[in-house]
Amino acid sequence: MADIVSLKESVLVYLDRSGGLQKLVEDCKSFNDPQQVEAMYRFCIVVNPSDVIEVDPELGDCVLHDPLRATALFQSVCFLTIKTLSLVEKIHTESQVNIILRFTYLPPFPEYTLDLCSYPRVFSPMRPVSMEGLVIAMTRVTKYTQGARFLCTNDDCPCSTGFHHIRVHAPGATESATVRNDFTCMICNSQLKEDVKFRVLGDKQLVELIHVKAQNVLAAQQQSTLRYQSVTLFLRDELCNSMRIGRLYRVLGIPAHVHQWPNITCSVEANSVQLWEPEYPHKVSASFQDLFKATSSSPWRFSAILAHCFGLNVAPPGLYNTLKLAVLLSLVQSSTDAKDKIFHNLDLLVVTTDTLIVHRLMAYSLSLACHGVRHHSSGEMFASLSRDEHGAGTANIHAGSALLATGGICMLGELGCYRKDKLDAIQSVLESRTVSLFIPGKKYGEDADQQLSLPVECSFWALTELSRWSGRADSAILGIADIGPIAIQLVDAFGLLIQCKEMIGEQALLAQVNHTLLQAVKPEQPQYTSCWNFSTEEYTELVAHARNLQVDLSPGAEKLIHGYYMASRRVRTQSQGVKISVASIELLVSLAEAHCKLCLRTQVLEEDAVIAVLLCENSETLKHGTSALVIPPDSVFPCDLGDIDGLHRRDVMLDNLHQNILHFIYTYAPGADTYITEE
Repeated sequence: MADIVSLKESVLVYLDRSGGLQKLVEDCKSFNDPQQVEAMYRFCIVVNPSDVIEVDPELGDCVLHDPLRATALFQSVCFLTIKTLSLVEKIHTESQVNIILRFTYLPPFPEYTLDLCSYPRVFSPMRPVSMEGLVIAMTRVTKYTQGARFLCTNDDCPCSTGFHHIRVHAPGATESATVRNDFTCMICNSQLKEDVKFRVLGDKQLVELIHVKAQNVLAAQQQSTLRYQSVTLFLRDELCNSMRIGRLYRVLGIPAHVHQWPNITCSVEANSVQLWEPEYPHKVSASFQDLFKATSSSPWRFSAILAHCFGLNVAPPGLYNTLKLAVLLSLVQSSTDAKDKIFHNLDLLVVTTDTLIVHRLMAYSLSLACHGVRHHSSGEMFASLSRDEHGAGTANIHAGSALLATGGICMLGELGCYRKDKLDAIQSVLESRTVSLFIPGKKYGEDADQQLSLPVECSFWALTELSRWSGRADSAILGIADIGPIAIQLVDAFGLLIQCKEMIGEQALLAQVNHTLLQAVKPEQPQYTSCWNFSTEEYTELVAHARNLQVDLSPGAEKLIHGYYMASRRVRTQSQGVKISVASIELLVSLAEAHCKLCLRTQVLEEDAVIAVLLCENSETLKHGTSALVIPPDSVFPCDLGDIDGLHRRDVMLDNLHQNILHFIYTYAPGADTYITEE
């Protein structure tokens, strides 16, 4: 008894030091409405285990290893406080005080960590643990019984009135553990009957969490028979709607074994939820630092060499440089920072005569993404529904590939493999950036049907065969050719259209064949001694570092982008009847920012805007034909970059294209000369 009194004194000291008493007083004010009479009153208390240990190590041990007993101690102290200070007159018994302990953190030791890959399936004490994982499914918010009042059926028993028998939800308990008709009075052993008008309801949501390593399977980065099993989280009350499908979270919760005869299921009662990202190697290797210093004289060379030497285990240097650069830009621009409410997507549609190599190059690039998902045409792309299996009877929303790739890349593969309805769905999502989900009410226990709208925050990569596109593999201008089974509206929905058609023809084919044979015979031996040799790990580190850079538009870049947008909109609308949407200027800004990040700068220069304009103009030319700004199809990489002379020639050509863009703006964007100074 003396120990219990000592622990309660420690609880009071902790509440006083942490501000918990003041919060208790403030929370009690909302319960003083005379019209509001409930069976129990719920209070959330924030608990920092390390601070509790400083006050009383024994109390700290109780909080970490026996949370139900700790909750009872806090409940007793809070009840005495409420009665002593007369905070809520309607609270008569200790049972009416429902205390929820919210942990701020847990000690960073293995004993307090739950690895979802080795989730214990045997009995273990119910104590808080920390876990990390990916949300792959969740239900709608439904109701559950927070607490209920029971009265004794014996009129002579003092428990036939008042608030002596109050049952509240405990972690891991089912609904029948709170509300049932076979409870008996603790005084006279008579049957108890619920006073239904005093039942207190709360919100409940179920979430499926899976280990973060499952992302490697989603991206098809590993060939393994290993399967990952998800665990069910129960979110209650203020924690509902705190998680989103496709995001990574760190959850503090209490594992519980739920007995529903004849089965025993394992679940976790969530205690606190916070967004989480694994630690990526945000650094730049010494080789890239040396390259950065060596190319500091030009704002274009560093990114050019990055693209030239990228993916050498898939394609030889010099081939697919524009595609490689666009892929790197998309990887750099795709961010997992959920705090940034604006997701700057960079979608790619590639038209090629060799879908195999382009597909391999995209698959290799997907391994550099923080969240990468390779979609299979037979799988679910956006979301699907099933009935919840934990007794709620509501709809369980399962994430498709696009939602699982939130904050990253969803690789669609070849569009020719998709049916028309799937292509229409892709177009709708690309245009609206949301997916609509219809939930029939009768099927899932609701009175009315419901339409949900889920945001889609990922970049899409897709490719299609050139012969399917135009009907002629040798078509020089795609914009005026028959586009075959791919609708022009779907093509427009993709931000960037890239044509991979090497101009050197048979030489490119011979180089690719020679590269593939050497890779098969001597996979470990470097094939290109003239190139900078960078490993995949170095590219992964560089992309992760560049992705987290915060950049700002310089006045010169902003004016160039605005001027080109206005001029292009005027020219194409008048001559071709093509309406250039506001999404075009968003694409220009996104490309310029991505090129700036890839070059490891924090301010977007006018030269970054030039690359963005050239990529966009080539894309628009492929879609709708040429405009008054006539640039070559390979304008971003107009020459071979095998030596220093090639890099110098490219700089000269890009300077000339820069001037051509300025003249185009002066001619077709009235007033541009007032805010752009010609060099």
